[in-house]
Amino acid sequence: MMANPLTPEDVRQNLRELRERIAGAARSAGRDPGEVRLMAVTKTVPPELVNVAWEEGVRLFGENRAQELLEKAEAYAFGPEHIHFIGTLQTNKVRQIIDRVSCVQSVNSIHLAQELQKRALAAGRTMDILLEVNIGGEDSKTGMEQGAVTGMLEKLSNFSALRVKGLMCIPPFGRPPQETEGYFSRMHKIFVDIKDQKMDNISMEILSMGMTGDYQLAVRCGANLVRVGTGIFGKRI
Repeated sequence: MMANPLTPEDVRQNLRELRERIAGAARSAGRDPGEVRLMAVTKTVPPELVNVAWEEGVRLFGENRAQELLEKAEAYAFGPEHIHFIGTLQTNKVRQIIDRVSCVQSVNSIHLAQELQKRALAAGRTMDILLEVNIGGEDSKTGMEQGAVTGMLEKLSNFSALRVKGLMCIPPFGRPPQETEGYFSRMHKIFVDIKDQKMDNISMEILSMGMTGDYQLAVRCGANLVRVGTGIFGKRI
Protein backbone atom coordinates (compact mmCIF):
# COMPACT_ATOMS: atom_id res chain seq x y z
CA MET A 1 0.00 0.00 0.00
CA MET A 2 1.32 3.41 -0.95
CA ALA A 3 0.44 6.76 0.52
CA ASN A 4 -2.21 8.79 -1.24
CA PRO A 5 -0.18 10.73 -3.84
CA LEU A 6 -0.50 14.30 -2.61
CA THR A 7 1.25 17.15 -4.39
CA PRO A 8 4.22 18.93 -2.81
CA GLU A 9 1.99 21.94 -2.17
CA ASP A 10 -0.51 19.70 -0.36
CA VAL A 11 2.29 18.54 1.94
CA ARG A 12 3.40 22.12 2.56
CA GLN A 13 -0.14 23.21 3.39
CA ASN A 14 -0.68 20.23 5.68
CA LEU A 15 2.51 21.09 7.55
CA ARG A 16 1.47 24.71 7.99
CA GLU A 17 -1.89 23.70 9.44
CA LEU A 18 -0.34 20.96 11.58
CA ARG A 19 2.18 23.30 13.14
CA GLU A 20 -0.55 25.81 13.94
CA ARG A 21 -2.60 23.12 15.68
CA ILE A 22 0.38 21.83 17.66
CA ALA A 23 1.22 25.36 18.77
CA GLY A 24 -2.40 25.98 19.74
CA ALA A 25 -2.57 22.78 21.75
CA ALA A 26 0.66 23.64 23.54
CA ARG A 27 -0.48 27.15 24.39
CA SER A 28 -3.84 25.87 25.65
CA ALA A 29 -1.91 23.77 28.17
CA GLY A 30 0.33 26.68 29.18
CA ARG A 31 3.30 25.22 27.32
CA ASP A 32 5.84 26.73 24.97
CA PRO A 33 5.11 25.41 21.44
CA GLY A 34 8.85 25.18 20.93
CA GLU A 35 8.95 22.31 23.44
CA VAL A 36 7.12 19.99 21.01
CA ARG A 37 8.98 18.28 18.18
CA LEU A 38 7.18 17.11 15.08
CA MET A 39 8.13 13.77 13.57
CA ALA A 40 7.01 13.04 10.01
CA VAL A 41 6.15 9.35 9.71
CA THR A 42 7.15 8.10 6.27
CA LYS A 43 5.58 4.65 6.02
CA THR A 44 4.77 4.01 2.30
CA VAL A 45 5.55 7.65 1.39
CA PRO A 46 7.70 8.21 -1.74
CA PRO A 47 11.10 9.80 -0.95
CA GLU A 48 10.36 12.83 -3.12
CA LEU A 49 7.43 13.78 -0.85
CA VAL A 50 9.43 13.02 2.29
CA ASN A 51 12.06 15.44 0.99
CA VAL A 52 9.39 18.14 0.67
CA ALA A 53 8.86 17.89 4.42
CA TRP A 54 12.61 18.28 4.87
CA GLU A 55 12.54 21.39 2.69
CA GLU A 56 9.77 22.75 4.92
CA GLY A 57 11.92 22.42 8.02
CA VAL A 58 10.94 19.03 9.41
CA ARG A 59 14.05 17.58 11.02
CA LEU A 60 12.83 14.30 12.43
CA PHE A 61 11.44 11.35 10.47
CA GLY A 62 9.96 8.06 11.68
CA GLU A 63 10.47 4.75 9.89
CA ASN A 64 8.27 1.72 10.61
CA ARG A 65 9.87 -0.99 8.49
CA ALA A 66 13.51 -1.97 8.15
CA GLN A 67 13.26 -3.07 4.52
CA GLU A 68 11.46 0.08 3.45
CA LEU A 69 14.07 2.22 5.18
CA LEU A 70 16.88 0.43 3.35
CA GLU A 71 15.12 0.91 0.02
CA LYS A 72 14.48 4.63 0.51
CA ALA A 73 17.36 5.95 2.61
CA GLU A 74 19.72 6.77 -0.26
CA ALA A 75 17.05 8.96 -1.89
CA TYR A 76 16.52 11.08 1.21
CA ALA A 77 17.91 14.60 1.44
CA PHE A 78 18.99 13.92 5.04
CA GLY A 79 20.99 11.33 6.92
CA PRO A 80 20.52 8.85 9.77
CA GLU A 81 20.87 11.52 12.45
CA HIS A 82 17.38 12.71 11.50
CA ILE A 83 15.71 9.27 11.48
CA HIS A 84 14.14 7.29 14.33
CA PHE A 85 12.90 3.73 14.01
CA ILE A 86 9.37 3.60 15.44
CA GLY A 87 7.92 0.27 14.29
CA THR A 88 8.13 -3.20 15.76
CA LEU A 89 11.76 -4.24 15.33
CA GLN A 90 12.68 -7.89 15.02
CA THR A 91 16.08 -8.79 16.42
CA ASN A 92 17.21 -10.20 13.06
CA LYS A 93 16.67 -6.75 11.51
CA VAL A 94 18.76 -4.81 14.02
CA ARG A 95 21.99 -5.34 12.10
CA GLN A 96 20.41 -3.81 9.00
CA ILE A 97 19.32 -0.56 10.63
CA ILE A 98 21.97 0.01 13.31
CA ASP A 99 23.78 2.63 11.20
CA ARG A 100 20.65 3.98 9.50
CA VAL A 101 18.90 5.60 12.47
CA SER A 102 19.79 7.73 15.48
CA CYS A 103 17.19 6.29 17.84
CA VAL A 104 14.99 3.22 18.23
CA GLN A 105 11.72 4.25 19.88
CA SER A 106 10.18 0.79 20.05
CA VAL A 107 12.36 -1.10 22.53
CA ASN A 108 9.98 -3.45 24.31
CA SER A 109 12.09 -6.31 25.66
CA ILE A 110 15.46 -7.06 27.18
CA HIS A 111 16.09 -9.42 24.27
CA LEU A 112 15.81 -6.59 21.74
CA ALA A 113 17.91 -4.31 23.93
CA GLN A 114 20.64 -6.96 24.13
CA GLU A 115 20.73 -7.26 20.34
CA LEU A 116 20.89 -3.47 19.95
CA GLN A 117 23.73 -3.37 22.47
CA LYS A 118 25.62 -6.10 20.62
CA ARG A 119 25.22 -4.45 17.20
CA ALA A 120 25.98 -0.97 18.48
CA LEU A 121 29.19 -2.17 20.07
CA ALA A 122 30.19 -3.93 16.85
CA ALA A 123 29.52 -0.72 14.90
CA GLY A 124 31.49 1.36 17.39
CA ARG A 125 28.56 3.61 18.22
CA THR A 126 26.02 4.45 20.89
CA MET A 127 22.32 4.10 20.12
CA ASP A 128 19.61 6.23 21.70
CA ILE A 129 16.47 4.30 22.62
CA LEU A 130 13.01 4.83 24.03
CA LEU A 131 11.05 2.21 25.93
CA GLU A 132 7.71 1.41 24.35
CA VAL A 133 5.00 1.09 27.00
CA ASN A 134 1.77 -0.79 26.34
CA ILE A 135 -0.19 1.80 28.28
CA GLY A 136 -3.57 0.26 27.41
CA GLY A 137 -2.53 -3.27 28.41
CA GLU A 138 -3.67 -4.59 25.03
CA ASP A 139 -2.83 -8.15 24.02
CA SER A 140 -2.75 -7.08 20.37
CA LYS A 141 -0.04 -4.47 20.89
CA THR A 142 3.66 -4.69 21.53
CA GLY A 143 5.21 -2.72 24.35
CA MET A 144 6.16 -3.33 27.94
CA GLU A 145 3.68 -3.62 30.76
CA GLN A 146 3.54 -0.47 32.81
CA GLY A 147 4.72 -2.28 35.94
CA ALA A 148 7.82 -3.65 34.21
CA VAL A 149 9.28 -0.30 33.16
CA THR A 150 11.35 0.49 36.26
CA GLY A 151 12.92 -2.97 36.36
CA MET A 152 13.80 -2.73 32.68
CA LEU A 153 15.40 0.67 33.18
CA GLU A 154 17.51 -0.67 36.02
CA LYS A 155 18.87 -3.36 33.70
CA LEU A 156 19.45 -0.94 30.84
CA SER A 157 21.43 1.44 33.03
CA ASN A 158 24.33 -1.01 32.65
CA PHE A 159 24.22 -1.16 28.84
CA SER A 160 27.25 0.84 27.73
CA ALA A 161 26.22 1.24 24.06
CA LEU A 162 22.61 2.26 24.69
CA ARG A 163 21.27 5.56 26.02
CA VAL A 164 17.71 5.57 27.30
CA LYS A 165 16.22 8.92 26.29
CA GLY A 166 12.59 8.47 27.27
CA LEU A 167 9.33 6.65 26.64
CA MET A 168 6.92 6.00 23.76
CA CYS A 169 3.35 4.73 23.64
CA ILE A 170 0.40 4.09 21.34
CA PRO A 171 -2.88 4.14 23.28
CA PRO A 172 -5.85 1.99 22.27
CA PHE A 173 -7.46 3.13 19.01
CA GLY A 174 -11.02 4.32 18.65
CA ARG A 175 -11.65 5.21 22.28
CA PRO A 176 -13.52 8.34 23.46
CA PRO A 177 -11.25 11.37 23.90
CA GLN A 178 -11.61 11.34 27.67
CA GLU A 179 -10.38 7.75 27.79
CA THR A 180 -7.44 8.51 25.50
CA GLU A 181 -6.64 11.50 27.66
CA GLY A 182 -6.48 9.17 30.63
CA TYR A 183 -3.90 6.98 28.92
CA PHE A 184 -1.79 9.98 27.90
CA SER A 185 -1.98 11.49 31.39
CA ARG A 186 -0.94 8.21 32.97
CA MET A 187 1.97 7.97 30.55
CA HIS A 188 3.07 11.49 31.43
CA LYS A 189 2.99 10.62 35.14
CA ILE A 190 5.20 7.58 34.56
CA PHE A 191 7.60 9.77 32.59
CA VAL A 192 7.79 12.42 35.32
CA ASP A 193 8.09 9.86 38.13
CA ILE A 194 11.04 8.16 36.42
CA LYS A 195 12.69 11.51 35.74
CA ASP A 196 12.39 12.37 39.43
CA GLN A 197 14.18 9.13 40.37
CA LYS A 198 17.36 10.33 38.61
CA MET A 199 18.46 6.80 37.68
CA ASP A 200 22.06 6.30 36.52
CA ASN A 201 22.51 6.41 32.74
CA ILE A 202 18.76 7.03 32.24
CA SER A 203 17.73 10.36 30.75
CA MET A 204 14.02 11.13 30.55
CA GLU A 205 14.09 13.73 27.77
CA ILE A 206 11.54 12.43 25.24
CA LEU A 207 7.89 11.54 25.74
CA SER A 208 6.77 10.31 22.32
CA MET A 209 3.00 10.01 22.07
CA GLY A 210 0.27 11.21 19.77
CA MET A 211 -0.38 10.51 16.10
CA THR A 212 -2.59 12.04 13.40
CA GLY A 213 -5.85 11.39 15.23
CA ASP A 214 -4.83 12.46 18.72
CA TYR A 215 -1.65 14.55 18.65
CA GLN A 216 -3.33 17.70 19.99
CA LEU A 217 -4.63 15.78 23.00
CA ALA A 218 -1.18 14.25 23.49
CA VAL A 219 0.44 17.69 23.48
CA ARG A 220 -2.04 18.95 26.04
CA CYS A 221 -1.13 15.95 28.21
CA GLY A 222 2.62 16.57 28.06
CA ALA A 223 4.01 14.91 24.90
CA ASN A 224 7.13 16.62 23.59
CA LEU A 225 7.34 14.55 20.40
CA VAL A 226 4.37 13.71 18.17
CA ARG A 227 4.46 11.23 15.30
CA VAL A 228 2.32 12.29 12.33
CA GLY A 229 2.07 10.53 8.98
CA THR A 230 -1.42 10.75 7.45
CA GLY A 231 -1.83 14.33 8.64
CA ILE A 232 1.15 15.32 6.48
CA PHE A 233 1.26 12.91 3.56
CA GLY A 234 -2.34 11.71 3.24
CA LYS A 235 -4.00 8.35 3.78
CA ARG A 236 -2.61 5.11 2.44
CA ILE A 237 -4.60 3.62 -0.41
